[in-house]
Amino acid sequence: MVPDHFSRYCNRRITLMNRRPNTNEQTNMRANPNPTPPATDPRVRWGRPMAVAAAVVFFISSAFPVVAGLSKNTEAFPKWWGVLDVGIAFVVAFLAIVILALAQSNVDKQVEDASYRAYRILIHGIFAMLIVFFLFGDRIIWINCLTGFAWRAWLLLYCLPAWLAALKKGSGTDS
Repeated sequence: MVPDHFSRYCNRRITLMNRRPNTNEQTNMRANPNPTPPATDPRVRWGRPMAVAAAVVFFISSAFPVVAGLSKNTEAFPKWWGVLDVGIAFVVAFLAIVILALAQSNVDKQVEDASYRAYRILIHGIFAMLIVFFLFGDRIIWINCLTGFAWRAWLLLYCLPAWLAALKKGSGTDS
């Protein structure tokens, strides 16, 4: 047996779901057929420029381990070189955190699919590094560049879905 209060609750819910709008609601909808669209979310406005800036700074930052790995004598580098490397590394990390905060909630199925396709391409970088190691390993000072490559690769792969979401949401094509 169904309790009486349960059937009253269900009947009340059905009545509310089938309720038609009253005359005032219909009048208001006709009086203002084009209501003002809601204000654009600032996260959407800043998503794409932030993603582009992060990509540019990421690639600039990636030049430091390349130069360090190809240099036989890093002691000859000017003192500002190391300070600039660490400073840009902090900017890259900061931009990654900002993009994660702004765009992680916007990762949808389309972004996940694009991330998966990008992962399938980027994973070939491991194989490419293995080939570089075998062909040019004696000319590269790995101790100077391996940690730089490793953390940048990790950061790229970790932030890629949020970065793609920021790039997509800020493009103006989606809302």
